[in-house]
Amino acid sequence: MQSLAQSPLTATAETVLARRYYLKDYEGRPLEDWPGLCRRVADAIAQIDDGQPEHKQLREDFFQMIYKLDFLPNSPCLMNAGTDLGQLSACFVLPVPDSMDGIFTAIRNGALVHKTGGGTGYAFSRLRAKNAAVRSTQGVASGPLSFAAVFDAATETIKQGGKRRGANMGVLRVDHPDIFDFIHAKEDQTRFNNFNFSVAITDAFMRAVEEGDDYDLLEPSTGAVVQRLSARSIFDNIIGLAWHNGEPGVLFIDAANRANATPQLGQFEATNPCGEQWLLPYESCNLGSVNLSRFIKNGAIDWPRLKKITDTAVTFLDNVIDCNRFPIPEIGEMTLKTRKIGLGIMGLHDMLIQLALPYASDEGRTAAADVMRFIREAAEERSRTIAERKGAFPAYDAGHNAYLPRRNAALTSIQPTGTVSMIADCASGCEPYFSVVMEKHVMDGDRLILVNKHFEAIARREGFYSEALMREVAASGTVIGHEEIPAHWQEVFRSAQDISPQDHIQMQGILQQNGVDASISKTINLPNSASREDVHRSYMLGWKLGCKGLTVYRDGSRDAQVLNLAGPAPTPEEETATVSSAGARKIVLPDILSAKRYRLKDPEKKPIYIIVCFDENERPMEVFAKFPFDNRIDLKDKSTMWTTICRLMSLALRCGVPMEEIIKQLDRSSGHMLDLPAQLSKLLKSFLAGTKNGFASVCPECGGRLVFESGCESCYDCGFSKCS
Repeated sequence: MQSLAQSPLTATAETVLARRYYLKDYEGRPLEDWPGLCRRVADAIAQIDDGQPEHKQLREDFFQMIYKLDFLPNSPCLMNAGTDLGQLSACFVLPVPDSMDGIFTAIRNGALVHKTGGGTGYAFSRLRAKNAAVRSTQGVASGPLSFAAVFDAATETIKQGGKRRGANMGVLRVDHPDIFDFIHAKEDQTRFNNFNFSVAITDAFMRAVEEGDDYDLLEPSTGAVVQRLSARSIFDNIIGLAWHNGEPGVLFIDAANRANATPQLGQFEATNPCGEQWLLPYESCNLGSVNLSRFIKNGAIDWPRLKKITDTAVTFLDNVIDCNRFPIPEIGEMTLKTRKIGLGIMGLHDMLIQLALPYASDEGRTAAADVMRFIREAAEERSRTIAERKGAFPAYDAGHNAYLPRRNAALTSIQPTGTVSMIADCASGCEPYFSVVMEKHVMDGDRLILVNKHFEAIARREGFYSEALMREVAASGTVIGHEEIPAHWQEVFRSAQDISPQDHIQMQGILQQNGVDASISKTINLPNSASREDVHRSYMLGWKLGCKGLTVYRDGSRDAQVLNLAGPAPTPEEETATVSSAGARKIVLPDILSAKRYRLKDPEKKPIYIIVCFDENERPMEVFAKFPFDNRIDLKDKSTMWTTICRLMSLALRCGVPMEEIIKQLDRSSGHMLDLPAQLSKLLKSFLAGTKNGFASVCPECGGRLVFESGCESCYDCGFSKCS
């Protein structure tokens, strides 16, 4: 056995584990470390084979595989294996029948899933359209969106196992009569915040788009055609909203159902929240990812070791099904019928970097396809071997299934790895790195330069490393265009924003075609300057390449994003601004300004609403705070102090005081007055922590930058993730 004296973890990984994964006592102190967590998980999952000759070896193989970061299971398994909760799956799809009893049963079941750490997908396509007749009550239906709002409200009240927020996928077929309202439902970003929305698009609809034809809208309760619409008009609406803020996504439902391994059990209607796992009603799936960064030896892929880890990972994930404590009996029954697993990958970009292959190249895509195909074939072989000993999945039907008996109806998917990839210190899923060098703001107001480990090693080896260059790359947000960096390495280290949408989609398409049973959670990154036509081309290409779903994200398009103020150029208002006796120029503001509201929390978890007003160039000019306390006399002094802080901060902004200086002063003052200075500091740091196009989402826990990738938002500062 390998000595455990040298931990494989980075400091960031230890922080994430201590905050989210290690078991804790009643006072929040960790009860385990990384070896302890790995032993807890390995022992729990190997227990299924207790008494069998292979039990002892499996127990050790599981431990070493996780401890060395060769493979990591999904977060619920890391958190709950070996505990009383024991719910180990991440993905669920629940049916939403067209009845009041069925709808509220689905809400109840979803709450139970969220409580145990899972995410749920719902298809609202069976619900009759708004204003459709309801014979049982002689009234009219309120429509899918009215009920989706109830699901959203229920999710808001559930904190998943104290560690994970509830997450949902809401799906509506493109031929549902309420499709227009559904497309526009998240145009207002204050609504349905616990949902990702996706339109289930058929091949017939896409052909109608190509040919300029109309298509039918069908009332789901009767199947009757109620209207015909222009397919291009509806498609343009989907594109316009995706361009606006990334939602809705699209799901190519016919492509998914062509790959349905158990059509005799039903058709796919929905996916899990991030879209990589198509599941039948009441199915669940547990996930895990092979860390491809760990399989390069002497400049080449170590195929024998990759085969060994894939075999062990398939055995592990199959055992998880039998260890699992399912939230409701229907989920357990359906999951045991099909025994689906989601073996995925992470660290794909790390692997390509180590092979010196650009992600956005034919050679990079070929290498990715070869690896994914190898993993899928190895997983198939292992699943058949397990079936010979333990039996095929119970729903296997030689009449419907044109493949040899295996243990699992589905084997592979590519999921967002979020905090799991932070633990493994690699790129998330099949995504390229979001940035290679970035600045992190620390509590004293200083900036810390964080350099990708591969980039630093190669830069030092090739002789082009310097602190000045690293700061230049961090400031620009890209390695492209820096003369000191050799052209080949610029291509190898292209990050997500440097890669064209077509290259993103081609990578997703080739992985889908070469070894992914279910689907792939991946973000097609677009620059802020991208047009609606760019989104149109992306969707058409994804459909033609056989992708089963697609999420595009135009940088800076979310309403909750704010502008990076590093080094702003003078504006006309500044040229005519008033000048104080000390020489500072105070910008004169117009009567009407645009504003954005930010919901933060004070140390007592009470909401703080901070309102920031922007000038026409989207630069913050004024700050206001809405207080969470009432008019009690003993709190009026604090209210006055809050108002004073906001007024002084607004004056500083209008007089051009550097943001870094404001942050330093706020950090020095934090810890008092319900900690408003700390909250304002977090907000300002998010203004400075933008991408190269100047935008950054705000982490709700630490105020750091949220990165949108794999259909999910994650914070690299504290490990927060909406998905994993």
